[in-house]
Amino acid sequence: MAGSGKAVRVAVAGATGYAGAGCVSLVLEHPGAELVAVSSRTQAGRSHAAVYPGSNCEQVLVESINATDCDVVISASAAGDAARQAADWLARGAVVVDISADFRLKSASSFATWYGIPHPAADLLSQAILALPELRPDDIPGASLLALPGCFSTAAILACGPAAQHHLVEPEVVVDGKTGVSGAGRSASAEYLFTELNESVKPYAVAGHRHQPEMEQVLGELSGGPFLVTFVPHLVPMTRGIQVTCYLRPRQGVTLEQLRSVYRERYRDQPFVRLSDTPVPSKQTSHTNLCWISLEQQGAHMVVSAVLDNLGRGASSQAIQVMNLRFGLGPRDGLGGGSQWP
Repeated sequence: MAGSGKAVRVAVAGATGYAGAGCVSLVLEHPGAELVAVSSRTQAGRSHAAVYPGSNCEQVLVESINATDCDVVISASAAGDAARQAADWLARGAVVVDISADFRLKSASSFATWYGIPHPAADLLSQAILALPELRPDDIPGASLLALPGCFSTAAILACGPAAQHHLVEPEVVVDGKTGVSGAGRSASAEYLFTELNESVKPYAVAGHRHQPEMEQVLGELSGGPFLVTFVPHLVPMTRGIQVTCYLRPRQGVTLEQLRSVYRERYRDQPFVRLSDTPVPSKQTSHTNLCWISLEQQGAHMVVSAVLDNLGRGASSQAIQVMNLRFGLGPRDGLGGGSQWP
């Protein structure tokens, strides 16, 4: 669509979840995009505004997206849904940007191991691109099947990627992660009740989280060999936000200033990654596409901290960022400005 003067026609599948509704809101305000369809398996026939609080979208939800009249389908559906529909969307000429985990992992067997179901479209995995604009921008233009990394994965890969790519650290990292409750989605569950979460911090998936193989896959590709990740996430009593603290061992002779210099160069022209000499609170990224990264040293470890909004940069706004790059739109189009504080 770039240069054609026509708006990119966007459909959002799974439009009534947190990530999908975020995409709907961003597309409605996008100067180069037109929202042509929204879907929900459970709310079809109702307007989006009637279903999702605060929505300004009066379009009626359909049960499934017919991609014939779309340029791109942004899928924010549950795991497996995009994979079951992607072949049809692609055959009808639409680009697919998937926020779920369906196309992040290159191996169908790895997907089955981590998600507990056979991959619904294993034949499509070879053409899927894991889309991370700052570190792999050349992969995105021309691609038809674009998978977003998970929210924790986005933070950890942005935090560790330049060090891994330039072989400044040993190929292993410990990632301590914190996330707000919205990462669990809109479905009701007793463990996410206010009374269960307030005044409490809870580690989970200690034996292995689904974002761990994504981190290892991408950091391994950037470093040119295996890159081991130990990752433990924690649920904290806040609505939105991701914070990761990554502990890396520098190779012999590598200094903190060398590391900072590489990061400054790598992210110098990237509008959505910002560097700080000291850690930044997660609230500073709220409702934005920003990722703030800080680099410090403690003893034998380089400590790299990253924060982002799990529903924004970790999902909906990153989908718009990828769409912009894919269709040659302005990198900031539809993505607003700075953080909302407090």
